[in-house]
Amino acid sequence: MANSVKSDEYYMQRALQLAEKGRGYVAPNPLVGCVIVNQEGVIVGEGFHERYGEAHAEVNAVNSVEDSSELLNATVYITLEPCAHQGKTPPCANMLAGLPVKRVVYALGDPNPKVNGKGEQILRDAGKIVSKGVLENEAKLQNEFFLYHITTGKPFITLKIAQTLDGYTAALDGTSQWITGKPAREMVHLWRSQYDAVMIGRNTALEDNPKLTVRHVEGRNPLRIVIDGQFSLPRNLHLFSDQHEEKTIVITHNTSKAREESDPVLSLLDQDYFRGRTVLVGKRESHSDLREAIIKLGKMGISSVLVEAGNNLATALLSQNLVDKLHIFTAPKLLGSGTRSVSHIGIERINEMISLHKVEWNQVGDDMLCTAYL
Repeated sequence: MANSVKSDEYYMQRALQLAEKGRGYVAPNPLVGCVIVNQEGVIVGEGFHERYGEAHAEVNAVNSVEDSSELLNATVYITLEPCAHQGKTPPCANMLAGLPVKRVVYALGDPNPKVNGKGEQILRDAGKIVSKGVLENEAKLQNEFFLYHITTGKPFITLKIAQTLDGYTAALDGTSQWITGKPAREMVHLWRSQYDAVMIGRNTALEDNPKLTVRHVEGRNPLRIVIDGQFSLPRNLHLFSDQHEEKTIVITHNTSKAREESDPVLSLLDQDYFRGRTVLVGKRESHSDLREAIIKLGKMGISSVLVEAGNNLATALLSQNLVDKLHIFTAPKLLGSGTRSVSHIGIERINEMISLHKVEWNQVGDDMLCTAYL
């Protein structure tokens, strides 16, 4: 029973549910869940990777088994190939190889060059039966941030837009709160808790003075990234003056001014492009080079960024093909004038339109949410 295709999917689904509990806390590591099933098909151990730097899912699952005799000829279900290298914790493949379990089933191979088949080989060499690819697509979606970051070195970029039915994000006087309803705002706060960082542009920082913290739901606060090419935003903004100011990162091309004013004591990385909480980049058409900024954020270990953009930043990111995923809330409201959600992105002909993929529509309160990939 425990080895049937149906039961493999059942137990793997449980492992995916467990893995999800680590969202927001394990990056840049992947989300991983693990379930241990005895010979009779009974779950005797469960675990997930809870926090970056702490025990992996397999270790937590094994430690949860009350009677070690239950491991004899057991099957272990894992959402990702067991690691095969010494990192902040010992390799899980070696641990499983040394246990009396009979079979290991995993959903998704780990593209990390330090693993990538090595974990599976360790298990096979130890005489374990290894099966892979069970609920692989579900596992890929769950770990889309990790997979993108480990294979490209860049963070996964999601652009969030909240607009009226006629495509405006702000009125003529610049006000934009609130276009969407409370359910949509709660969803955005949930996303903030799940991404490594939230990014805004200079104009949004000045006009809205946002905190970019998680308030409407429970969860951890993300890093806060602001594009300030001139390096001249007022230091009394929430981003620089509240109790979370150490989470704020400034991206600027005004390198001379940034080097004068940044505090090197606060440096997170000892690299020339990151001084204090400032990422130094070059210029692109008189603006900070966003492509260079994204590459450098990836080198800092940031694997996912939620962009809560105004018109300028949204347009720049889209026109430079720097967006991986879109969340567009459309409220049943009309403005007739004001600031458009997106301006000219270099398209002049109808056949040049950007085609979106994996499009989903959902109603969130009175608003409609379109989620799609570019």
